Amino acid sequence: MAPKISMNVTTTFHGNVVTDIKHAKAAAYTGIELQSPKLYRYLAAGYAVETLPEMLEGLTVTGLGAVLDIERQGAARRDFLAEVRRLCEVAVVVGAPLVQLCTGPVDWNVVRDFRAGRLEADDPRYCATLGLDEAEALRVTASNVRDAADIAAEHGLDVYLEPLAWARLNRCRHALQLIEQAGRDNVGIALDTWHFWTTGDTLDEVRALPKELIKAVHLSDGLELDRATEVPDQSRHRNVVIGGGSIPLQQWVDAIKSTGYDGWWVSEMFSTRADEQDPLAVATAMRTLLATLVG
Repeated sequence: MAPKISMNVTTTFHGNVVTDIKHAKAAAYTGIELQSPKLYRYLAAGYAVETLPEMLEGLTVTGLGAVLDIERQGAARRDFLAEVRRLCEVAVVVGAPLVQLCTGPVDWNVVRDFRAGRLEADDPRYCATLGLDEAEALRVTASNVRDAADIAAEHGLDVYLEPLAWARLNRCRHALQLIEQAGRDNVGIALDTWHFWTTGDTLDEVRALPKELIKAVHLSDGLELDRATEVPDQSRHRNVVIGGGSIPLQQWVDAIKSTGYDGWWVSEMFSTRADEQDPLAVATAMRTLLATLVG
């Protein structure tokens, strides 16, 4: 059975919804993972979401991302839940089974300033759960995940968590704790090799994951960093073509496969060099690489 390979639209970074779909088809992907920045841009330009299914014919929309900064409180919490509902409504139209949720803050510079003691109390930037102890950070985040999962369930969907490597809640164990505390059976994990490897999560932790919790695998590469002193910076530590970095991707693939996982493998890349090449050539090369890794 051929592996199920999906193209996250970061692979064709400077494209739009129309060209991303076109390139995914031409590069022989069978799936595509659509992302909210481009989707929101398409919809804001006045195109109805109902224009997408015909365009997507022949591709499975494997997931929809991402709702960011999922710990939001107060009025911002209402905005978070409204965004979850909006993305769920889009997911239903395009046939996506999953909506992605990412821990925050999405701005790693805020984390860097916090760790360096430069973050003032009146700093207007979003601080997520920085400054909270781990138990409280998990509690407030799990409450939001629970409500997001309930909205998704109303639409017949699942949500999948991606703890960002620089965030307050950034580890595999944090994702598992959030799932447990949320107490909903439609919550799982987006297993992103860069985020896991960058934070120091191990292959043994991956092998121990229940396969039903892994909703998608993002295959992404990264560069070495000093985990004890550096805040992961996606613009630096992830700025590499998949297969050209420091992550032993075959080992990660093998560990994931050992769980019995048989879902979608998704190319996700943030390489400024690749972004300046022919997007179809990049998409094709990444699909070929994933097919080789996954076997």
